[in-house]
Amino acid sequence: MDLRPQSHEIIRTWLFATVLRAHTGHDALPWRHASISGWILDPDRKKMSKSKGNVVTPGHLLKEHGSDAVRYWAASGRPGTDTAFDIGQMKIGRRLATKLLNVGRFVLSTGDVPEDARATEPLDRALLAALASTVEEATAAFDAFDYARALERTEQLFWRFCDDYVELVKARAYGDHGDAAATRSARAALRTALDVLLRLFAPVLPFVTEEVWSWWREGSVHRASWPDASALREHAGDAAVLTTASEAIGAIRRAKSQARLSMRAEVAKATLRAPRATLDRFAAAQADVRAAGRIGAVEVREGEGPLRVEVVF
Repeated sequence: MDLRPQSHEIIRTWLFATVLRAHTGHDALPWRHASISGWILDPDRKKMSKSKGNVVTPGHLLKEHGSDAVRYWAASGRPGTDTAFDIGQMKIGRRLATKLLNVGRFVLSTGDVPEDARATEPLDRALLAALASTVEEATAAFDAFDYARALERTEQLFWRFCDDYVELVKARAYGDHGDAAATRSARAALRTALDVLLRLFAPVLPFVTEEVWSWWREGSVHRASWPDASALREHAGDAAVLTTASEAIGAIRRAKSQARLSMRAEVAKATLRAPRATLDRFAAAQADVRAAGRIGAVEVREGEGPLRVEVVF
């Protein structure tokens, strides 16, 4: 109750008048913070207004796209700025909600893992470091009432998690590497990531996060504590390992696309050129990259500049 949300055109009418009356009548402030929003604009970038007849009521949008998707569009509008009415953003929000359901099913399908299991492999510990950084950024953004930035940072990590990390560790999580400890590490990291991401998304996507949470957690995600970055960092490693692994698997995917091959196509040999520090980080995740890219032989050569990958099919 210490936050007053309102738009910018009524600062004098509501904000100033309420502060003045509270001050003169009670010698106190009515709230400590004011969050100023912008207007909702129609597709022609004009303010929505009943008198102009360009107002869109949300009933049909909620039925068509779901309330999480509509909330996603609303939360994408930054405080203090006007926001355009955009069904495209709602479709992106629905896709995000659907992906949360799907990745939740995958993570929980990999197999049971003890509650006290910890990420021990370098790539898994790198994910924890990335999670910790995102929690710190999202927390700072929410503390500053910048919900749009908190959503943006969480979403960026989420798609990186889905597109890169999940694909990199999928084989190990299913036990295909034949190393029980490595499998346990992958499963622990996957579940930690799902737990943290659900709590980060919960303020914006309350229904899909509650659904996935109910599949494996007691109670409600909305009563769960906010993620703790320091707890994640206790077991985290070098986040750059995940960055290097993502760059390597990304280069393999591009090579397959350019050759018009399936992502499941076998790679006879991959040659990587990069500075020694980058090659050392690649070595820490090499088994996962090879499994995800279906790579046979790997050769590494020290060189200058960014990571370069040459592929032979």
